[in-house]
Amino acid sequence: MKVENNNLPEIEKQKFNFDNGIKFISKLLANNWHQLLLLAIGVYIPLQIFGIMATKLWQYEAGFPFDVPILLAVHETVNSQLDVFAVTLAKIGSPKTLIPVLLVINLVLVFSKRWRLSAYLLAAGFGSATINHAAKVFFHRVRPHLWEPIVHEGSFAFPSGHAMASFTFAAILIVLAWHTRWRVLAFIFGAAFVPGVAWTRLYLAVHFPSDIIAGWLIALAWVVGVYAIIRPYKNQTNLTEEEVKVSEANA
Repeated sequence: MKVENNNLPEIEKQKFNFDNGIKFISKLLANNWHQLLLLAIGVYIPLQIFGIMATKLWQYEAGFPFDVPILLAVHETVNSQLDVFAVTLAKIGSPKTLIPVLLVINLVLVFSKRWRLSAYLLAAGFGSATINHAAKVFFHRVRPHLWEPIVHEGSFAFPSGHAMASFTFAAILIVLAWHTRWRVLAFIFGAAFVPGVAWTRLYLAVHFPSDIIAGWLIALAWVVGVYAIIRPYKNQTNLTEEEVKVSEANA
């Protein structure tokens, strides 16, 4: 005797919806794999490494095992000519110098009506500075006192503000130059400027190497995360005027 299953249409409907859902998710992941990979490499991994460093920081009050040997090695190169160069480059790579430069660049973007790039610059630049200040206060790590430094810094050490500011600045320049002929030059500048500023912090004995590494990791995670959210080049030409109209209509 044949038994009718009154739930069969509902089961078939659920199976159809389930299959469609799987196809939708698969297509979504396939179309956005590069963005997911960017977030994994540029945000998740750096934050994981930073988290490990932050946890270990409480165990190594005098610094990580590699901190002092590196500082001592850098200190062996000290001479009067390098003193002047290090102090000058440190001033150039300071947040007090780079933030005004970013504001000037932002004015150019605003006058050019490149709203997404302007939003990215402001979020990446000022967000990085805010995060650095908050992290310094939270971790409360003192600066190295191995010998009398050439310059004196009053704030805390972890993470390095110069390292974060220089990395963020270079990343912003690369993003701005990405679709221009200046892209390679921006990469070259960043590859020299970021390590150069980091070297000054070691040479001047105002930071441990771990402070600099932590600064780079947070800056990398922040600039990549902001990039993924704002997507500064998404339909840049077509959206600028439309976004202005929408904002005016909602005002």
